[in-house]
Amino acid sequence: MLKIEHLTKTYGDKRAVDDLSLHIHPGEIYGFIGHNGAGKTTTIKSACGLLRFDSGIVTIDGISLKKDPLACKARLAYIPDNPDLYEFMTGIQYLNFVADVFRVSAEDRQSRIREYADAFELTGDLAQPISAYSHGMKQKLAIISALIHEPRLIVMDEPFVGLDPKASHLLKELMRGLCDRGGAIFFSTHVLEVAEKLCDEVAIIKGGKLVKSGTMEEVKGDASLEDVFLELEDDHA
Repeated sequence: MLKIEHLTKTYGDKRAVDDLSLHIHPGEIYGFIGHNGAGKTTTIKSACGLLRFDSGIVTIDGISLKKDPLACKARLAYIPDNPDLYEFMTGIQYLNFVADVFRVSAEDRQSRIREYADAFELTGDLAQPISAYSHGMKQKLAIISALIHEPRLIVMDEPFVGLDPKASHLLKELMRGLCDRGGAIFFSTHVLEVAEKLCDEVAIIKGGKLVKSGTMEEVKGDASLEDVFLELEDDHA
């Protein structure tokens, strides 16, 4: 679903991502772990077509991101850690705007907005301007907007930040449901307990380099994911 091959991205003399290769298959929830500044967000934005990278190949559903970026973006949704929404719009205006961009029919958008807004308990706030939303409400709106066009791939940067426990639980269920239907999830997180319980595969990155990846069982063995992460951090210090 998402194939990243030999991705390299530099900022001046610094290699933010250094020859990174990952493969996220249909049906997988794939966790991406690393400390602040490890290269997670740069990798995620490069994989979504939001950052130009120096070398490497990114394909989404078999389509080259460089050769056909619009076709790739039509198949994915991206949820940043700090949603940058159009705050002059109301919630419902923003959702309809996103639905227009992805050419979602009136019937489909209405049913999906109703379903997800009710589930996230945001229906009563959709008429309010986004500028009046809390961070958690903005995060919920960003999640709903990502689901409107039924993407094949969802890429998320710290998606659980700002969500209350009920919304976090719902998001986990939605993530698994999308993968059960043949989609894929690629997300970064600092919440290692969540990654350990939720992810099928996981990758650990440090200093822009991949230090370990594989199924959750392959990566952590009999230890906890937190123990493995901390040990790898010390080994590559």
